[in-house]
Amino acid sequence: METITSENPTIPAPPSEPASPQRSPLRAAIKTGRPQEWIKNLFVFAGLLFSGKFNQSYEVLQAVLTFVAFCAISSAGYYVNDLVDVELDRKHPKKRTRPLAAGELSERAAMTIAPALAVVAIALAFAAVNWQVGLMVIGYGAAQMAYSFGLKQIVIVDVMTLSGLFILRVAAGASAVDAHASEWLLLCTGMFALFLGFTKRRQEAVSELHEGTSSRPVLEHYSLPFLDQMVALVTTGTVISYSIYAVDSPIVGNKMMWTIPPVVYVIFRYLYLIYDRADDRSIAAIVSRDKGMVAGFAAWVVIAFALLYVFK
Repeated sequence: METITSENPTIPAPPSEPASPQRSPLRAAIKTGRPQEWIKNLFVFAGLLFSGKFNQSYEVLQAVLTFVAFCAISSAGYYVNDLVDVELDRKHPKKRTRPLAAGELSERAAMTIAPALAVVAIALAFAAVNWQVGLMVIGYGAAQMAYSFGLKQIVIVDVMTLSGLFILRVAAGASAVDAHASEWLLLCTGMFALFLGFTKRRQEAVSELHEGTSSRPVLEHYSLPFLDQMVALVTTGTVISYSIYAVDSPIVGNKMMWTIPPVVYVIFRYLYLIYDRADDRSIAAIVSRDKGMVAGFAAWVVIAFALLYVFK
């Protein structure tokens, strides 16, 4: 797509023959766990930040342990997902390079690593944090399993399931530091997750349309006009719900409104990349590598921290 800006659009690479295995078994195992996706687990720190306990070492430690537990359980889920989708992934021009699809990691090894990661995550949550977080980690793992084995094939329910996983992260993080996750915080988290989910589905639909592939059956039930409507709806819901939360912050009141501009910028920037730049990278890649997104998130963190800990 040509535009008047100087930024280069992301153009899907043409299908290519699968490359011969190049990663060692250890690197393949790490790659399958998707450590780059752990950025999503930063939502567990929301309770710590908004409760004003970021300067309390014990609470920080509890939040970090919760983060580690969610990283382990989410990686276990990625193993299960790749095991279930291994044949479909081999037909996809990009996903065919995943270690399981490319034959760099055996299915037997993956079936051993996945439950081991889940056990570590659950044990860490129960032993080092508290039983509430432990139950939420179990619930998170169960939801991932349900998603991999069926829910991801049900239109709309697939995205709502992913939204629920984000809400669980926030709720667990709040429980870990003995803080109350307000209803508005959970609502705007859910809306933001729906925003990410529907924009991701649109990316996938456009990519498969251009490449002529069909590796995610649920996309047959999503049309681009419908996805555009859903994106518009959840974008509005995300901005409004966060704005209402910021107007009535339990600690600093309406001063949190200063964080609204970077939030709006991040959302609009993300839409710009998806629609105008045809960016087909993963959510984690866009959030962590696009300079505009990084700057927007950094501004939000700095402003929120200053309001909650310096000028409150």
